[in-house]
Amino acid sequence: MLYYLFQLLQDSGLPGVRLMTYISFRSGVAFVLALCLAIFVGRTIIDRLRKLQVGEIVRKLGLEGQSEKAGTPTMGGIIIIMSVMIPSLLVGNLSNVYMLLMLLTTVWLGALGFTDDYLKLRRHNKDGMSGKAKIAGQLGLGAIVVATMYFSPDIVMKQNSEVCDLTTHETEVVYSYHEIKAPQTTIPFVKDNNFDYTWLTGWMGKWAETGGWILYALVTVFAIVATSNGANLTDGLDGLCTGVSTPIVIALGIMAYLGGNVIYSAYLNIMYIPGSEELVVFMSAFVGALIGFLWYNASPAEVFMGDTGSLTIGGIVAVFAILIRKELLLPLLCGIYMIEDLSVILQTGYFKLTRKFTGTGKRIFKMTPLHHHFQKQGNAGIDALIQVPLNPIKENRLVVRFCIISVLFVALTFVTLKVR
Repeated sequence: MLYYLFQLLQDSGLPGVRLMTYISFRSGVAFVLALCLAIFVGRTIIDRLRKLQVGEIVRKLGLEGQSEKAGTPTMGGIIIIMSVMIPSLLVGNLSNVYMLLMLLTTVWLGALGFTDDYLKLRRHNKDGMSGKAKIAGQLGLGAIVVATMYFSPDIVMKQNSEVCDLTTHETEVVYSYHEIKAPQTTIPFVKDNNFDYTWLTGWMGKWAETGGWILYALVTVFAIVATSNGANLTDGLDGLCTGVSTPIVIALGIMAYLGGNVIYSAYLNIMYIPGSEELVVFMSAFVGALIGFLWYNASPAEVFMGDTGSLTIGGIVAVFAILIRKELLLPLLCGIYMIEDLSVILQTGYFKLTRKFTGTGKRIFKMTPLHHHFQKQGNAGIDALIQVPLNPIKENRLVVRFCIISVLFVALTFVTLKVR
């Protein structure tokens, strides 16, 4: 809204009115606004949640410090959502389709997570929404994102390629003259790192492009479901999901800035996506919201984000990566999310398999999601294949180590884009 107000004042001669035309300035404003909102308004929201007795229900899992968490206000994801939405609405370009999709994603998954938290608190159990209902909501969002990318004339790209000057033997990156709409994405390690899904559906003949978009839709939906649920599983320790997600979000913001700038795109030989630079404003607000929320979520946490926050965080990360054509980098970029996902899948599958053939279910890890494995005492009557470490790791140290590993995954993601 301020963005449009400053546009109206551009011809007024007032000093500083053209600052709103710069992505860097609006991104900085969005970050500061989100950070301040999360810290100062967040306190009011926490106090309100405490008065409403919206407290966390903690199961007895035999983990150190777990009993002290009972009754801590949950649904704090409202703070993150508010701190992202308000700055984006104030300084964002609301005519930009990428910004609109990110705002829709925030509201959609925020509502889904809020419903889940509300049902948990009303029923006083840890079940909440059924898994099928959650996945249905995530599938619905995926369908909207893919449909918009397919039908919207504003979502296009310019394909990059290298041209060698035979005289000087110097290479130069050039872009296609026309903007194209295609189910293309970025893959690491190869020189021309654009991958077209229609390459896998060439056998369909004249329907190859349609088949490519269908395959792209399936990958998109899977990315949203896996990443959103991965963030949800990661939210199990004070500050863990927030700390792990922050470097991921910063990395995606940098990728959006580079991919939305034709000069930097050409220099790095990456796909140029016109209009995607507006996503940097949204992601700056998101970074500010996460850091501001960490003010209260760090150990000992004064508030938990609940599914309201964790489902939203994971969904935003997934949709953002899809819009900047980086969804195939998510398994490495969001390595902690994926490891948490896999630990639960492997644990459940192995338990069911061994129970079917031996009559007694066995475990791979002491406890899942994986971060709880490191909190559990080993060789204490637990039938698990992996007992290391025998002694539990303190929660604060465990959170810091997971955050360091997240930074490592982010660094490796950038390295894979350069090694080609």
